[in-house]
Amino acid sequence: MADDRTLSKDDSLITMEDPRYPQTGEEYEMSSLGTHNGNANSNGGGGGSGDGNGGMSQHEDGPSSMASKRSSSERSLPLRSYNKWCPTEQGATLVWRDLCVYTSGERGSTPTLYNMKRIINNSTGAVQPGNLMALMGSRRPQTHADTSAFIYICLVYLYSGSGKTTLMSVLAYRQPAGTVVHGDILINGRHIGPFMHRISGFVYQDDLFNGALTVAEHMNFMALLRLDRRVDRQERKFIIHDLLERTGLIGSANTRIGSGDDKKVLSGGERKRLAFAVELLNNPVILFCDEPTTGLDSYSAQQLVQILYDLAQKGTTILCTIHQPSSQLFDMFNNVLLLADGRVAFTGSPQNALEFFAANGYRCPDAYNPADYLIGVLATDPGYEQASQRSAQYLCDLFAVSSAAKQRDMLVNLEIHMAQSGDFPYDTEVDIFKAAAWYKKFHVIWYRTTLTLLRDPTVQWLRFLQKMAMALVIGACFAGTTELTQMGVQAVQGAVFVMISENTYHPMYSVLNVFPQGFPLFIRETRSGMYTTAQYYAANILAMLPGMIIEPFLFVILCYWITGLRSTFKAFTITAMAVVLVMNVATACGCFFSTAFNSVPLAMAYLVPLDYIFMITSGIFIKISTLPVAFYWTQYLSWMLYANEAMTIAQWSGVENISEYEIFPASYPCFQESEDLPCFHTGQDVLDKYSFNESHLYRNLLAMFGIYMAFHLLGYYFLWRRTRKV
Repeated sequence: MADDRTLSKDDSLITMEDPRYPQTGEEYEMSSLGTHNGNANSNGGGGGSGDGNGGMSQHEDGPSSMASKRSSSERSLPLRSYNKWCPTEQGATLVWRDLCVYTSGERGSTPTLYNMKRIINNSTGAVQPGNLMALMGSRRPQTHADTSAFIYICLVYLYSGSGKTTLMSVLAYRQPAGTVVHGDILINGRHIGPFMHRISGFVYQDDLFNGALTVAEHMNFMALLRLDRRVDRQERKFIIHDLLERTGLIGSANTRIGSGDDKKVLSGGERKRLAFAVELLNNPVILFCDEPTTGLDSYSAQQLVQILYDLAQKGTTILCTIHQPSSQLFDMFNNVLLLADGRVAFTGSPQNALEFFAANGYRCPDAYNPADYLIGVLATDPGYEQASQRSAQYLCDLFAVSSAAKQRDMLVNLEIHMAQSGDFPYDTEVDIFKAAAWYKKFHVIWYRTTLTLLRDPTVQWLRFLQKMAMALVIGACFAGTTELTQMGVQAVQGAVFVMISENTYHPMYSVLNVFPQGFPLFIRETRSGMYTTAQYYAANILAMLPGMIIEPFLFVILCYWITGLRSTFKAFTITAMAVVLVMNVATACGCFFSTAFNSVPLAMAYLVPLDYIFMITSGIFIKISTLPVAFYWTQYLSWMLYANEAMTIAQWSGVENISEYEIFPASYPCFQESEDLPCFHTGQDVLDKYSFNESHLYRNLLAMFGIYMAFHLLGYYFLWRRTRKV
């Protein structure tokens, strides 16, 4: 094919211009299967090549641009060749052949020979640049896909449980852990891999957002995590503003996303459009949409489909599933792909589908939804299973011998041939992208989490007010009782234990839902390659750390002086350090249990017995030296014991003047009622009573810090382990 070939109006010619970088008289072509110059055509199916090699050769070289510049959303697509692999320039042609997908059955979590369940069975298909492709079928789909000429739209419509999400995730290289995939999946003649996270976008059926953020904040955070590190601030702002305008969200830029119960938040349609805007940030060459119209009214659904249609016209490859389209929405699609028990029943335009079914005895009534009717013909009716299946299989047989099916196989075989015979040198298509630095991603996640904590009153502010109220109550209860007398010893030890327990149990249980609550969003973002588990866990802990320091410190300031504990700077400092460490260790323990178990009730079921062990071995209820041998080791895991010993040392170290008398010194010396009752003369007597050693002061503080680090390491490990299982 000559480079100076003149394209007719029937050819697929798109002239694109980036508004930021105007072209100077240069045009670029995107060629697909047509009916001209002897090219193979696709009648409602996929596309192929128009040159003698059966592939696409580059027509003209596009303008060079800096790696940090975002390519135009209106993508110019030169012709493909055998010696260059560049989806961002050539467009993305995705094909799959004899694809089988297996997942574990109900009796096991790991796929084995005995419990694997086949979800997709020998599926073959393809989709070219400029196509909005999807699937439409009944029961469990197993074979689907077709390709079309330029700007043909295929709709994928699958009932729940049919495997549409599994297929979409496999094609997008986002399959869940434990999924077994057999078959070939290629994009422009190269097997898919982790690079799919960069060149593709995936719009999930359910929208997951951080409801405390505004639309602009969310887009900015996503841009920092997704875009090339060399994109400067002004260009990033331009990209975000452009996407918000294209999706109709510019007027809601400062509106909180919300969780659904809040006022003045995004509607369902706006949330869906925001999900699209996020996926379009890195200008993907291929976009996967899992039921994008689910939960939307007909008007919002039509808006979304129109956005997809316009995006496909600009050269983006789009695969889409849709659930129960209205007749008006069904007519908006140029092509549909019908499936029956994994076999292709028809592929072509909606009108041709109705004609095909009518020619074979299934005419759609005038007042009936065409999509519902076509699916009803292929569905298995209860009580008539065998007859329904025979009818559906007969339609599949009729389509299998049609020319449209042969066109699909022609394109698939062409792409497989290019993969086997093409000489694609290793290029920088993937490696040229420079993701944000580790510390930058960490900072973004930390800042996002911090904003959430500050804007959610149930997380920080209400808990802070509650803590201050408890400090006042505890201080008032012990005020005037902590004197250097025999009864004062008991009051001091009681105040110390209450301060420890108040900063242990409530913080520990309040963080049990932190990681389970954010786990779905975390899994989705890590699968997209935005950040790692270590970055997420460390950022969340660091975001909580200021509150874990300020809150107990202010608690000690109020409670310590109202209670009337030892008024020395060293005693106060040791007490404050111990209480701060107690809260942080308890929080670390709660984080560990929240990541180790799948639900909060299950975590509490295991955490409550452990709390009793730590409380019993805190040193206030039993003398540590008298612990049974079988449970003697438990004292080394009890941060409550370490804190109790450190705070007790701070209160009684160096005290030499504990009074033997109470109210009437001349009448009641010490406790003369019984010789077995203790009579404390010095602070060392108090320490000996609880088996505490004054030399263990700093060892206790270091031990609490060590337990704090150990709990967080365990928490990170179990979170990392859960990500590998999902």
